[in-house]
Amino acid sequence: MESLNNILFIDIETVPIQPELNLLSEPMQILWGKKSKISKFSTEEELDPSQLFNEKAGIFSEFAKVVCIGLGVLQETGEGNKLRLKAIADRDEKVLLSQFLVILNKFYIQNRDLKFCGHNIKEFDIPFLCRRLVVNELMLPDFMQLQGKKPWEVNHIDTMELWKFGDHKHFTSLALLAEILGIPSPKDDIDGSMVSEVFWNENNLERISRYCMQDVLTSAKVYLKLKGAYNYSIEPLFT
Repeated sequence: MESLNNILFIDIETVPIQPELNLLSEPMQILWGKKSKISKFSTEEELDPSQLFNEKAGIFSEFAKVVCIGLGVLQETGEGNKLRLKAIADRDEKVLLSQFLVILNKFYIQNRDLKFCGHNIKEFDIPFLCRRLVVNELMLPDFMQLQGKKPWEVNHIDTMELWKFGDHKHFTSLALLAEILGIPSPKDDIDGSMVSEVFWNENNLERISRYCMQDVLTSAKVYLKLKGAYNYSIEPLFT
């Protein structure tokens, strides 16, 4: 089996940049109205832009921000294989992303063949992070500069892509994939649809961080199963 030491498992949690649509600038409100009309979740029924903003804005990097980043690194210890988990979270996105870059650069110095791994990270997590780094005027590391690269030159490991087996139309959630692979689901007290409410109404970054780290752990276990490491067991080590 290929080396696992250079893999950085990752998951992000995002929320709308404001708790309500009317708190955006007038140009951004108009642009959201246009965005919501042409997006895939539009239906023949005319939906309220404010409701759509509350429910859907968190997945669009132009209208959302990162509030938590979960990271995991596999380590072999005398007590077995451990997945060292860490979550960084902050209400100030620029502060959060700056912390992320510090951690990332330290890991890259030790692992020049760094590979990100997670579920749907090629279409969501990595592009989202790159765009928000640009918005916050933070320099993208060289290994995150993807412009001009061909798809096969991007060496990120996406568990959803591995499960597709070439079927580009197929989408499978992390929860469903874990279930069919026999990976016990963590007993989270929230799910992805609740992150925005927990952030804006409860101001509870700790709950979001716990949820985020559980997703990182699940992604790591799914990856190992998909690579045929059926007898490779890992235990979480929260830091």
